[in-house]
Amino acid sequence: MGSLHSSGLRGPFGNSDRSHHKLVRPNTEYALSLGITDPEDEAIFDALVSALVISGTSVELTHGTLWVNSFESNNATHDELLSEAAALNDPSIEIEFETATCIEEAGSVTTMFPTRKAVFSSLLGKWNNTAPDELELGVDRETLAASVIEKPDDRSYQTHSVLVNRVDGSDGNPQPIFKQGFSGRCTYEFKNASDCVENAVTALALFSEYAGVGSAVARGCGTVSVEVTDE
Repeated sequence: MGSLHSSGLRGPFGNSDRSHHKLVRPNTEYALSLGITDPEDEAIFDALVSALVISGTSVELTHGTLWVNSFESNNATHDELLSEAAALNDPSIEIEFETATCIEEAGSVTTMFPTRKAVFSSLLGKWNNTAPDELELGVDRETLAASVIEKPDDRSYQTHSVLVNRVDGSDGNPQPIFKQGFSGRCTYEFKNASDCVENAVTALALFSEYAGVGSAVARGCGTVSVEVTDE
């Protein structure tokens, strides 16, 4: 499912004696966010929600049961996100990259810094893959570089190397696939940007909460929260 975004369980974990595994702790609350950006995948999203929330189904673990305590949902169309962005004047965008964000820059090489070109080019591709033809955006990397400024919070900035998949090796044994990425907060502001560029970039930022940023977003990477202030 190319349009599925899942944060994975987020909360405190215990250590496991199995490599690349964690233990959920008893009597502990965890958060999980799911997002779908392609309407064709909506039925699968509804099935997931129905199984866990509407029917009250629990998830049986090895040594306990995981229960859903609360659930919230919201939705927006591409057109609504563009309208919300257009209503803002000289916006400032703060994105918190909550889980390791792995953005492919060249082939399978991933960046470890929230540059404006990497972040918004990634979101642009996701937007244009799911938006109606008349709402596709055409902001190129050079325009992003010239019109947007990134201001990362160095106190929150971290780098990561995360396991995102396993594939069968030539010897028949599963081989781990790692990607490198970052987490933390970064503010994006505009410099000599046209209204069209401001609107497009702001809409992409709003879209990121549904789509996730970068690759492996269905496996827990690229979960973000966004705050846009109107100056």
